[in-house]
Amino acid sequence: MLELSEVSHVYGNGTQALDHVTLSIPRGMYGLLGPNGAGKSTLMRTVATLQTPTEGTIRFGDIDVVSEPEKLRQALGYLPQDFGVYPRVSAYEMLDHLAVLKGISSAAARKATVETLLAQTNLWPVRKKALAGFSGGMRQRFGIAQALIGNPELIIADEPTAGLDPEERNRFLNLLAEIGENVVVILSTHIVEDVSDLCPRMAVLADGRIQLEGAPTELIRTTLGRVWMKAIDRSDLEAYREKYELISTRLFAGRTIVHILADADPGNSFVSVEGGLEDVYFTTLAQSRRAA
Repeated sequence: MLELSEVSHVYGNGTQALDHVTLSIPRGMYGLLGPNGAGKSTLMRTVATLQTPTEGTIRFGDIDVVSEPEKLRQALGYLPQDFGVYPRVSAYEMLDHLAVLKGISSAAARKATVETLLAQTNLWPVRKKALAGFSGGMRQRFGIAQALIGNPELIIADEPTAGLDPEERNRFLNLLAEIGENVVVILSTHIVEDVSDLCPRMAVLADGRIQLEGAPTELIRTTLGRVWMKAIDRSDLEAYREKYELISTRLFAGRTIVHILADADPGNSFVSVEGGLEDVYFTTLAQSRRAA
């Protein structure tokens, strides 16, 4: 169990990236959903001991993460949003090098570790290929492979599917789901589908604060009978935005589809739709903006 209590972080320029974040994250896949700039990467870097919170406590089991960062690093696998590698080195050589840095001194143990991870992430056929020639999906699978060195008990994946094509995304998420059965895996993303597909529990982070937390299925139930949809001309959008509690818009076949939140039938040709996690997410963001 990962426990965060009243965690805040203020950068040197006065920007408050985290504002008293409190979370209990159990074993399994946990989704941290939020827009770009919400504070997700700051929170992940703080949990990963790359920066110290301005205030608050973080515990992972018996480890005090703030005062004992080295202990946490021994149990951590981290896939940052952007990770650098030596581009002309092969996947096998790079994993072997990282295994040394992780403390696996035995050549036989490293060989077993590297070969197992390359097979698990479906990179064995390209193990001798330079990392510079990897596709985006292959690089992300390599990122997971390096994060799994040493059998970590806590895995942090920060925006892991950004830029992946649908096939690579599905392969990557299936791998994460398989890994997440026995350890704590935090999936930090702004992609709603990643969370709805994988995570039995989740939180929404916006403006550095936890706005919502719970099981996706339970959160979706809160919108039952309250989400309404209509296709309108784009020129009418501002009028609808002023009149209704508009939560999302999208283009379809040249028209603008709007979703609004209303406890009763708003009339005006709106039709009731079954809300999904995307509606929950956009409702939460809209409410946080109004409260700001």
